[in-house]
Order: sequence, then structure tokens, then C-alpha cells
Amino acid sequence: MEQQIRFCTTSDGVRIAYATAGEGPPLVVAHGWVSHLQWEWSYPDGRAFWEGLADGRLLVRFDKRGSELSDWDAQDLSIEAQVRDLQAVVDTLGLERFALVGISEGGPTGILYAARHPERVSHLILYGSWHRFPHSPDVVGPMLALVRAQWGLGSAALSAAFVPSGDPAKAAAFTEWQHMSASGETAARWGEAFVGVDITSLLKDIQVPTLVVHRRDDLLSPFEVAREMAALIPGARLEPLEGDIHVPFWGDSKAILDAIDGFLREGKAKTEVEAPSAAPGAPLTILFTDVEGSTALTQRLGDAKTREVLRAHERIVREALKAHGGSEVKTMGDGFMASFPSATRALECAIAMQRAFAQHNESAEEPIRVRVGLNAGEPIAEQEDLFGTAVIVAARIAAKAEGGEILAADVLRQLVAGKGFLFADRGDVALRGFEDPVRLYQVRWEG
Repeated sequence: MEQQIRFCTTSDGVRIAYATAGEGPPLVVAHGWVSHLQWEWSYPDGRAFWEGLADGRLLVRFDKRGSELSDWDAQDLSIEAQVRDLQAVVDTLGLERFALVGISEGGPTGILYAARHPERVSHLILYGSWHRFPHSPDVVGPMLALVRAQWGLGSAALSAAFVPSGDPAKAAAFTEWQHMSASGETAARWGEAFVGVDITSLLKDIQVPTLVVHRRDDLLSPFEVAREMAALIPGARLEPLEGDIHVPFWGDSKAILDAIDGFLREGKAKTEVEAPSAAPGAPLTILFTDVEGSTALTQRLGDAKTREVLRAHERIVREALKAHGGSEVKTMGDGFMASFPSATRALECAIAMQRAFAQHNESAEEPIRVRVGLNAGEPIAEQEDLFGTAVIVAARIAAKAEGGEILAADVLRQLVAGKGFLFADRGDVALRGFEDPVRLYQVRWEG
């Protein structure tokens, strides 16, 4: 299989290089940090990965502005500009409908395009990506300053984050890859363009089947960000993979190819169970669970044993949901999202879960400690999923809890006033993405 490289021009006059390989339904890739169409195709691991994606498909890749064969002197490197690069490529090829893969920083590009053009995107796949930049400017700033001042040292330092457990040869190859793909100045400007990007509000607008593939120990894009992203995209599926290497064609690349191939062959993504139907504006209580320390558990026990532990978690949660009239909306690897028409039943279910886990832990070889967060509001039901502010707040509350703890928003406490529940005031807590703090209460369940 060989690739063909051609050029097109964006609406703002930037020349973009793109490559095609294979035949069949189109699969378009929005690259991340750096891309080099020629180097990646000549590098054995890279070529094997891209040929795997092109098997039975027309694979389309492109060097974003500022990278390798595309114009290096482009002034606008923003996420909106990178959407223009994607738009130019698919328009030039005349692709009316295609599957779209966003890798790393290419994920926000894919999200923006899919939200705006659902009629053209058949499937959205996000690997090692994010919807909100996962690192603070205080952390990223010094690194970008080093990249701009001394690209040699900066690129080597980045290689240690992209390939933390890879062998020295791979780290050296990644350093070379960066140098050939872009200048230090451009690399620094790319980083500056993405610091502070937060497109969380667009996730609810994704109307296409979506797969989120993410390695659990990825340092550049933490797994928790992927979990949150999958929870907020209607109907999205999360495929957790082991490993810490950010580059997709290193590590267990076959697992990535298998996940993508299976997803595309299904025709559409499906949730494991049907989510509740709700009339517009119907009040619901949203509950999230999350197994504490699941990544460390995998590192300590291995995949097979960890799955046994997580199956016990799934069994306990589903039994509690069934007993208390809860509806499972989706699973997210090591957690659940569920809904209840009654705040009382939701709190009773949360308490039953924690008591069941406590009983399980008395004799279990590996204890399961679960965070539970609850909020109530009027989410929007669409595509067998729920989304909206009420859902986002519930997910943020769960993230604030400790293992074995239940945290609930003040609205829950007010809804169940006089029902005999015991609450401990945790005070006003700032939740990421919200200007106003939320009053949280710990729900007492022991005894």
C-alpha cells in the first residue's frame, strides 16, 4: 500500500498537504501535537499503524498548518484555524460523509467540526484527547518557554512525557520527529493556542456515534479527562486501554486498531442499556459512581484480575439500581452514570451501594472503594443519553468525593427534607468550569 500526497488551500490562504491511502469508506485523521506525513509513513511502526487504519478504507491524513509539508509561516494557529485546515481537505476531496479521528490535540478540532457538521460526520473517534486543556498555564508556561528558546532541550523534555516508559530509541525517534515537523517557535505557539481551551459546552451538541479511546496512565492527557468527556457526549462509548505512551503507534497499538475497527463496523455506537426517556424539562436526580484508585489497581493486579474486581463493582451497582428504581445511563470503564425520577430513591440507592461495598470489603481480597456524587435538575434526554448542566455538576461532585463517600448538592438535601437522611455540611465548593461555588453535603450511611 502506498500513500499519495497532494495539496489544497484553506479559506484563509494557507497551503495544506494531505495524504490518501487505501480504498473504501473515508476515514479522516486530525493529527495532534506534530505530524509528518512522509516520516510517519517511512517509520515502520507508524506505517504499520496507518496501514491498519487504511485496511478496507480510504485513509486521509494531513499536516496541519505550521507542520512539515504544509505552510510553516501561517500566522493563525488557533483551534478555529485548524478546523479550517480540516474543512479544506475534506472539501477538496469531495467527501460528503466520513468517519473522523481526532488524535491528542486533534480531538478538539474533531469535536468542533462534528458539532457543527453532524450531517457530514458518520462516526467520531477521539484518542488520547481532551475537551478542556488538562494542564494549567503555570505548568505549561515554563515548558513552552524552553521549547521556544532551546528547541533541542524542549523537544527532548517533551519526548519524556510522550513516551514515558518507551525505550530510548523511541524517545530519540520522537525527538527527531518533532524537529522535522516544526520549528521551536511554531511548537511554542501551538502550545499557547491550546492553553485555556475549553469546549465542554459543545459536547452536548455531538449528534454522531462517538468512541473515546484512552490509555489509563497517559501523562499528557489524564484518563479522568477522557472519562468526563465520554460522560458528557450523548451516547459516547469509552474504551479504556492499558499503558502510558501517548503516541498511538507505540505501545499496544493493536488494541487501538481493534477498538476503532470494531466501532466502525458496528455502523453506530450503542450504549449497553437503554437510557431513561424523559419529557423535556422533567426533573431527574443524576448519580455518578467512580472506583477509587482503579489505575493503580490495574498496575498492581494486571488486566485479568482488575476485571474481576470491576465486575464485582458492576454487579453491586446494578443490583442497587434495580432495587431502587434507578436507570443506568452508561458505564465509563470504572464508573456509572444513572438517573432517578425520585431524589429519595436516588439517595436510598447511594446508601445501599456503599453498605453493599462495605459488606463486600469485609471478606474481599481486594476492597472496592467507590465515590458517589448526586445532583438534581432538568437534564435533556437525547440519543439514549442525558446531558446538560445538571449532569456536568453531578460528575464534578463525584470527582470531589473520597472512596466510600457520598456527596450531594444542596438541592438534594432540600428535596428530601424531613425524610430522615443525615447530612454533614461540607461548605461551598468550587467546581471546575463553574463561576459560582456549589454547597455540598456528605450523606451519612454508616450504621
